[in-house]
Amino acid sequence: MAHKQDQEKVHYVGDSRVRVKADRPIPQDYTAYPGKSEAFVPNFLLKEWMVGAVVLVGFMVLVLSHPAPLGYLADPLNPNFIPMPDWYFLFMYQLLKYPYTSENFVVIGTVIIPTFLFGGLMLAPFLDTGKERRFYRRPIASSLMFLSIIAVFYLTITAWNFYQHELTARGITPEHFLKEEEVMASKGKPPEASKPDPASLAIVADDAPGADIYARATCIACHGDSLKGNGGIPALRGIGDAYSQEEIMDIIKNGKGGMGAQYEENIAKGLTPEDIDTLAGWLALQKAPVE
Repeated sequence: MAHKQDQEKVHYVGDSRVRVKADRPIPQDYTAYPGKSEAFVPNFLLKEWMVGAVVLVGFMVLVLSHPAPLGYLADPLNPNFIPMPDWYFLFMYQLLKYPYTSENFVVIGTVIIPTFLFGGLMLAPFLDTGKERRFYRRPIASSLMFLSIIAVFYLTITAWNFYQHELTARGITPEHFLKEEEVMASKGKPPEASKPDPASLAIVADDAPGADIYARATCIACHGDSLKGNGGIPALRGIGDAYSQEEIMDIIKNGKGGMGAQYEENIAKGLTPEDIDTLAGWLALQKAPVE
């Protein structure tokens, strides 16, 4: 409704006597600063949305063209598995390896430093209120930015180099590489006949001299007294189907994969070369029964 008040027409919202605002905010005129400034809403915000949409489409194309590598089922007892986070967390992974951010000081690496970094990003608009936009005239903000970038790059590269060194030193091939090779090798081939589970096979010649030698050898510490293995350590039941006596002796002397040479350690435990040869022969007898 409308009422006369000092010759001015005033509009109200319903009967609440709340005046209707006739004026609307007018965007500031930035024509005096061509190319240097613009209204945040909607000009700048619309540009950000468009750039974000293009980046998102780019990520979707990468995801579709390069699927995530899939390895074997997770096995927490596998001693040959080296855990590695995704590349964008490598710098934090490396940071938590240092003495002042791990063990007794793990709170520093997991809570204090991340809170300081991400909190600084959130508070940056309130801490840096200068109008200068050129980075070389904003020494504090620019120095912190360059320091952060250098630290992230250094920690990421260090973590990756350490991972590669561990793989080479321990002779380990990443599981997703092995899985991919198996998948590629199996393409176009008929499915193989299922093999019996080594843990379900019986121990052959469990009363032979080789069984007594096995109980005194270093093998029992990892493969167990029942030859069933432990977690990621393979079972020795049925090993004779995969290796001959000479090949088993070579593994004992030179190691294989993540297993180191065991020959000298067994000699140090009191076994003779003849005992180790008998042990290799007994292990070669561990075969699945012929059906």
